[in-house]
Amino acid sequence: MINWGKHKTFRWHLWPLRRHQILILDTILLGIVGAAGARLFIFLLNLTHKIFLKGIADYSIPGLPSEGHSAYQVVGHHGLWLVPLVVALGGLIAGVLVNVFARKEKGHAADAIIGAFHRRSGYIPAKLTPLKLVTSVITIGTGGSAGREGPTAFFSSGIASIYANLTNRSEKDRRLLILIGLAAGLSAIFRSPIGTGIFAIEVLYRDMEFEPDALLYTMLGSINAYTINGIFIGWKPLFQIPPGLGVPDFLDYVWYSILGMSAGVIGTLVPITLYGVRDLFQKIQLPAFIKPAIGGFGVGLMALFIPQVLGGGYGWIQQAINGELTKTLLLLLLFSKIIATSLTISSGGSGGIFIPTMFIGGMLGGLLAHIFHMPPAAFVVVGMAAVLGSAAHVSIAAVLMVAEMTGGFHLLAASALAVMLALFVQRTLSAPFKYSSLYQEQVRNRAASPAHQVEDLKTALNILSEHLTIDPNTLGHLNLMGLLESGVPIDLPNKKQLFLGTIQPKSSCIGKSIDEQCNLAESEDWKIIAIFRKEQLIIPHPTTTIQKDDRMLILATPEQLEKFKSHFLPIKIELEADNGG
Repeated sequence: MINWGKHKTFRWHLWPLRRHQILILDTILLGIVGAAGARLFIFLLNLTHKIFLKGIADYSIPGLPSEGHSAYQVVGHHGLWLVPLVVALGGLIAGVLVNVFARKEKGHAADAIIGAFHRRSGYIPAKLTPLKLVTSVITIGTGGSAGREGPTAFFSSGIASIYANLTNRSEKDRRLLILIGLAAGLSAIFRSPIGTGIFAIEVLYRDMEFEPDALLYTMLGSINAYTINGIFIGWKPLFQIPPGLGVPDFLDYVWYSILGMSAGVIGTLVPITLYGVRDLFQKIQLPAFIKPAIGGFGVGLMALFIPQVLGGGYGWIQQAINGELTKTLLLLLLFSKIIATSLTISSGGSGGIFIPTMFIGGMLGGLLAHIFHMPPAAFVVVGMAAVLGSAAHVSIAAVLMVAEMTGGFHLLAASALAVMLALFVQRTLSAPFKYSSLYQEQVRNRAASPAHQVEDLKTALNILSEHLTIDPNTLGHLNLMGLLESGVPIDLPNKKQLFLGTIQPKSSCIGKSIDEQCNLAESEDWKIIAIFRKEQLIIPHPTTTIQKDDRMLILATPEQLEKFKSHFLPIKIELEADNGG
């Protein structure tokens, strides 16, 4: 028998290996969940469409030949006159379900996953997993302008969260598991095993940062879901491009550059419109469950003249690739889809914004192809990647995903150029605006993520503990995190105290630097260990300027702390506040 007490080194090396093996098994399981969720969602979506749009309004939205659907719409003998009522009915049903079972949960699904990662330890309430699936099926199946990818990803991420709870996993593992579920669900819907694996670790941040430690697992999960899904529907790309489409030459990149810069303008407009319309709906003094019906009715009225705004728009994207849409229609669809998607999602309807954003980019690309007299397929593909990449801040994932969804791998360089230019333009133009990304739950970078702030704080406290002359036998009983939450100074060895406080609103230090201007400069008796500013953790420097509502972790002697305490209010810090949705 091994004496574990005498072999601590062996046990330390064994545990990471064991955790790695368990996570590999997790990716297999969640890959199956992602593929199954995609098949279930599409089945229910087709059934809902058949009952409502086809059964009541006698209208069929064009689909994808690769999924066995007709690429063209079918309008019944009484035209489109019943469509507004059907879309409004779908919004009403979805609104009632949300407001009865989860009143705080509205909007698009991917944002909820991002919020769960950053602010809720990867926790997704169990009841939301089936609810989001059902409400999205109803919203999209009755004609709402939203995508099927977000709800499918939310379903697999929700199952991942439930699975993490049942297996008593750590917060770190739970966060990782919901990212694997996100990648698996998207992969099965989009048939994109590589791009979706990268999307899951890129979409978390507005800056070009990633969760690199998760890449191995998100990639394995997405590949697994793609493979299992392919057993049932095949492995061909979602969209079909002409086989004779050539590789771009030197002069073509001039036009792709213009497309990229134009996509940056549209990528700025999309989130501003989406969340601006949401703000307008929030001001409407009506019961919350009525608002999705109003949004749905608005989309239905638009559909009387522009039926292309209904649903996700997969079939219309394929027609744009085929060059079957006129220049006037492409221009009209470019802006009308922005409005229709905003009415659907921002009123409280449920669904994804991924494919509607690609739709908008595809119409922009098709329009510029007409203007430049270029092959439409290539410009539609590049436009899809450029608008998505800039609006969602997922530049690398957008390039790869669109290439996999269309089979246009020879357009990778053109797409990369357009996406990078689009992102540059979008960041420049969106800087003054309140809404700069499709995903509000994104944070700027890893340092700004509450998830990493908690880890950094724990690390800082561990380092602090190591430098305190505490008896090793009692060190394990000193829970600094728990004591800090009491909001009172903590007595430490060496005649020091640890204190967490927020700057007084009337403090003379506000607007001044930590150094002698505010008399808070570091000394043997006084040290500011960290500053918490909104979502950011700041390592203080003598020139760091103190701002209103800054929270400071301070190590000082009781005398020094009492001297400067008039500048601070004791607080109970909540690093992982629940923001709802």
